[in-house]
Amino acid sequence: MAHTPLEKERTVVLIKPDGVQRALVGNILGRFERIGLKIIAMKMVWVDKSMVAKHYPDDRTELLRGIGEKTLTTYEKYGKDVKEELGTMDPLEIGRMVNQWNMEFLSSGPVVAILLEGLHAIDNVRMIAGNTLPTFAEPGTVRGDFSVDSPALANAKKRAVRNLMHASGNSEEAKYEEQLWFKEEEIYEYKRADTDVMFG
Repeated sequence: MAHTPLEKERTVVLIKPDGVQRALVGNILGRFERIGLKIIAMKMVWVDKSMVAKHYPDDRTELLRGIGEKTLTTYEKYGKDVKEELGTMDPLEIGRMVNQWNMEFLSSGPVVAILLEGLHAIDNVRMIAGNTLPTFAEPGTVRGDFSVDSPALANAKKRAVRNLMHASGNSEEAKYEEQLWFKEEEIYEYKRADTDVMFG
């Protein structure tokens, strides 16, 4: 099996409706470009629910169960009654509920979809993005600098956590999302002027 060269690794970033509506697209993109990642595809789209369902498939039971367990922990931490607020204690059922909120949010407004390429692109983008839950994100990261939203508030309002962006979690996810969000003819190959200075 052929391996992708380190400097050609690709990852998908979605700037979610909250990031677009708060005019943070340029700021977020600039952080990735400054470290040497290259934009090879980008578009603004308002996705429908069928497309969002492919991005957040409901059959990832282990992932959804994990989301549900984290939600239960959050409720316990803040002394809230999860059964009373969400109507269930089942982690998988709660995970599906949160997944539904994520789907509704992603299709609620324009999204900027970006395909980045570069050295350790997946890990670097996730590091710059910060913790998925903004309230726990380090200062200096996208989420740490621009949001303090928390699962406690989001769950109470029965909505997705407003965390500004999505970033592919691993190489398999990145490949799937690249094919989901971009057509071959939307992806461009070119050389950045600073490539040789940074990586030559």
